[in-house]
Amino acid sequence: MLLALFEFLNVFSSINWEVIFQLLSVALIVLAGPAVIFVLAFRNGNL
Repeated sequence: MLLALFEFLNVFSSINWEVIFQLLSVALIVLAGPAVIFVLAFRNGNL
């Protein structure tokens, strides 16, 4: 049981978290542009 837990945790330690957070940051930045355009169009250009 304990060995299975250690193997499960080893999967998470082998993940390159820095790359995942960088990709997540880029995705949020890319999605922020269209979101601002949508909000501007929805509010008739009034910020």
